[in-house]
Amino acid sequence: MEKIIYQDRKKTNCEKWDGIFQKFGKEDLLPLWVADMDFQAPECVGKALQEYAKKGVFGYYKVPESFFEAFINWEKERHGYHVEKEWIRFAPGVVPALFWLVQCFTEKEDSVMISTPAYPPFFHCIEDNGRKVTDVPLKCTDGHYEMDYDKMEKIMREEQVKMYILCSPHNPIGRVWKEEELRRLISLCEKYHVLLVADEIHQDIILKGNRQIPAGSIGQYTDKIVALTAASKTFNLADCQNAFILLADEKLREEFDDFAEKIHVMQGSGFGYIAVQNAYEGGLDWLNGVLKIIEENYVYARHFIERELPEAVVSELQGTYLMWIDLKPYLQDKDVVQTLQEKCHLAIDYGDWFGGEDWKYYIRVNLATKTENIAQAMENLKRGLE
Repeated sequence: MEKIIYQDRKKTNCEKWDGIFQKFGKEDLLPLWVADMDFQAPECVGKALQEYAKKGVFGYYKVPESFFEAFINWEKERHGYHVEKEWIRFAPGVVPALFWLVQCFTEKEDSVMISTPAYPPFFHCIEDNGRKVTDVPLKCTDGHYEMDYDKMEKIMREEQVKMYILCSPHNPIGRVWKEEELRRLISLCEKYHVLLVADEIHQDIILKGNRQIPAGSIGQYTDKIVALTAASKTFNLADCQNAFILLADEKLREEFDDFAEKIHVMQGSGFGYIAVQNAYEGGLDWLNGVLKIIEENYVYARHFIERELPEAVVSELQGTYLMWIDLKPYLQDKDVVQTLQEKCHLAIDYGDWFGGEDWKYYIRVNLATKTENIAQAMENLKRGLE
């Protein structure tokens, strides 16, 4: 197995480590917030980029067929998803793609549904484009989350929802949706003519005992499903700014292509294409090593919390490397920010970032780092919450 190398990212212009003061107003915090990894990318990626850089010419890049083949093969072998080249469109990231899709397939004042807790850009791509956020919160029982299908159907019918944005696997709760759950959601979208946009950027970060089902692979309502994914979470390549928009339906492709021509963002950097292609072709061994570390960190943190902070509720991590923790018994009589920053010395994602007051006692912790950092974070939590 390829060796996984932890990288000290301080003073490397790293948002997670060097952007702490700007975001949190303090420097002495352990950063477990931004959703990237503290590990060097697969060795094959570094070698390929070095070879490209040695040539010294960085003119216009022609995307090779091998780039598409690498992604198509990965989807087929990893997820049993048969993607056609003609479905694939470029985006510099899943977040820009979400903004584009809202602009392309909805109108001003249209209702776009999400389910909180939700990744913050889901709100931004709707509100910043003059659409209406329609929130149907997930149902939670002892840290386990499910979709509220009855309420979703009622609101889809009454508010004429035009789009539902699904997070699969779900950030921040760590759910990997089962096939029957996705089928039921897709059936609702089909019944009420709702475009389903599936953010599947975490599709490869799946813990043992779980299986990722791409929404488009189910074979139902494919003319109204748009999937988004990337190699960025899988192989720690976020700065390469290269993501995939998958449009299986010809009419949707035509509408999107007409929109894309107007903004004229059709292709990315050669560095991004080279990194992504080589990661898909040679990075599986590296990914398996990283998944092992993530699972070990999750087990360590969960057991620590169960032992030392027994009233906290940790949601089962099925996918992503993001741990969702309900700390209400320890924070409800305290200033949340002051406690977590001044006493726990942690830079984490606050729950209210994912949907407001209902989630203010929750935190999201990034586990994609060395175990020593997770151990330190747990000790900090224990001391700060005593």
